[in-house]
Amino acid sequence: MPEHRGLRIGFDVGGTKIAICVLDATDNYVFKTEAATPRNDYPAFLETASMLLAQARTAVPKARDATIGAGIPGEIDVDSNTVKNANSTCLIGNDVEADLARVFGQPVRLANDAQCLIASEVHVGAAKDAAVAFGVILGTGVGGGVALNGEPWRGKNRLAGEWGHNPFPSRDGEIIGSPCYCGRNNCIETVLSGPALVAAYRDATAGENTQLPEIEAMVADGDPVARAVLSEYIDHLGNALASVIGVLDPDVIVIGGGVSSIASIYRELPERIAAHMFHSGVSQPRCTTRIVKSKWGPDSGVRGAARLWPLVRI
Repeated sequence: MPEHRGLRIGFDVGGTKIAICVLDATDNYVFKTEAATPRNDYPAFLETASMLLAQARTAVPKARDATIGAGIPGEIDVDSNTVKNANSTCLIGNDVEADLARVFGQPVRLANDAQCLIASEVHVGAAKDAAVAFGVILGTGVGGGVALNGEPWRGKNRLAGEWGHNPFPSRDGEIIGSPCYCGRNNCIETVLSGPALVAAYRDATAGENTQLPEIEAMVADGDPVARAVLSEYIDHLGNALASVIGVLDPDVIVIGGGVSSIASIYRELPERIAAHMFHSGVSQPRCTTRIVKSKWGPDSGVRGAARLWPLVRI
């Protein structure tokens, strides 16, 4: 296909919004915008994506020949090439790659949104130079991605890092999470997503309808209920990430998504992880994996999606 050297387009399909960007050869933005995600309407999803691409091509005419990558909140089935495990359930069972290529008029590369996040962060982000990195999305859903020696690793079944739908690790068999859209109970996603944190605060206040930014502000102001809810959340997060460290033992864990903006997570999480790690020695357990916020914040996914194609330099 024709390609304008140095320009790449990325899409990030989230539970609440679809973001698009155009990056130049030095990874700077040439264009960026977003629109609400039509969660339960697949034709409307394709129409919204097409509308966003038209906006980008109008704003940056040279981007008409740029490559296009897209991060989605799900995985691609290795046999059918259709989407599975997506919390934007209208994508499930559809060949999104082929359908986007049809409406865009050119090939598209797809990857899980957490894999896009870690692709961005190991290149010029918070995980740069890490031999083994694990990326976590704590947003509308919960996902994970793995990078080895600076390159995302998808695995034989394209499920490497798919962490959100493992069962939450409770030693006494307690069901912590609510029933999941995937049909299972006690998925990590139902315990650690942004909506799960909001629901935990609502339960603790007998129905107070407070959203994530407000909870974050109340924690900063010392509200005792918000502080207690967040403390329990961080402990659950430490428990779940201790299992990741027990299997992968990464150099760094990068956290993205809406929950990643809460500063106390980074102060408290290493100690909480250590408390749940496998440890049988006489010394105090310690987590030496670095826990960091994604450099690019909510833009990590869209920037990583743009990098799904190699750069052709001028």
